[in-house]
Amino acid sequence: MAAAKKTLRVTQVGSPIGRPKDQGQTLKGLGLGKMHRTRELEDTPAVRGMINKVRHLVRVEGEA
Repeated sequence: MAAAKKTLRVTQVGSPIGRPKDQGQTLKGLGLGKMHRTRELEDTPAVRGMINKVRHLVRVEGEA
């Protein structure tokens, strides 16, 4: 029986306007890009790294 995959609920709460270009690209990579858009993402080291890079622009729920 496979264990359930952990997920994180990520919501964009800040704008990438006036920020370095790579931060806007990271938001797009997370599937965000518009204010208050929410995505359920698998909890992997890669996703954690992306969230950490734009942590001032997103709200994360479901962290262990």
